Amino acid sequence: IWLDPKRTTPYRFYQFWLNVSDEDAERYIKIFTSLEKEVIDQLIDEHKADPGRRILQKRLAEEVTVLVHSQADLDMAIEASSILFGKSTREALEKLDEQTFLDVFDGVEKHVIGRDQLGLPAVELLTTVAPVFPSKGEMRKMVQGGGVSLNKEKLTQFDRPITADDLIDGKYLLAQKGKKNYYLLVVRS
Repeated sequence: IWLDPKRTTPYRFYQFWLNVSDEDAERYIKIFTSLEKEVIDQLIDEHKADPGRRILQKRLAEEVTVLVHSQADLDMAIEASSILFGKSTREALEKLDEQTFLDVFDGVEKHVIGRDQLGLPAVELLTTVAPVFPSKGEMRKMVQGGGVSLNKEKLTQFDRPITADDLIDGKYLLAQKGKKNYYLLVVRS
């Protein structure tokens, strides 16, 4: 990791610390924070009582991110993390700067579409143009079952036209199939 936000964004920086092992978190919190010994001991005890909550990693990630970057960068990193791992909204997506948005969805299947393809029905865009769904029938069933979201908002009509108003930052459309399958459609200029 880098301290320079151009090399390691605050979101990735935060994620690095959040994902360290229990042993490393116990060691790193003593080295990289200026927390009092009593606070650290209490955090270690709480963590050992319930390791699944990852109390130690969360506090370490918070302390170091604020120290190196800022409270605002920490807040954005937490917000960005909740997009993938929690309930989120279109407004949360729109609040992210472009680099953080791209970092959050790094590794997600991407499809490039032309600006001239905006206006097509969602079912056409997500099956023929960008193969998010293998068939129109499967997409129709998933939409009827409430399993498709665009930019974190449930899609209620499978044939609703997708327009420029639907885009994040004027060029991104986030499609979600089920709870964990994300697809990023990028509109080329």
